[in-house]
Amino acid sequence: MAQNSEYAKDICQLCADICQKCADECAKHDADHCQACAQACQQCANACASIAA
Repeated sequence: MAQNSEYAKDICQLCADICQKCADECAKHDADHCQACAQACQQCANACASIAA
């Protein structure tokens, strides 16, 4: 991103997709650490998606 790569948005979208899948999976489990992971991954997914947009 610092070098204005033509692939920066693609990489951010891939990151958003991966983090969203993690968030969705962890959210299915009731354990506190799973819910914390789901929340962190959702925040990451949102941040990456906003960059990719």
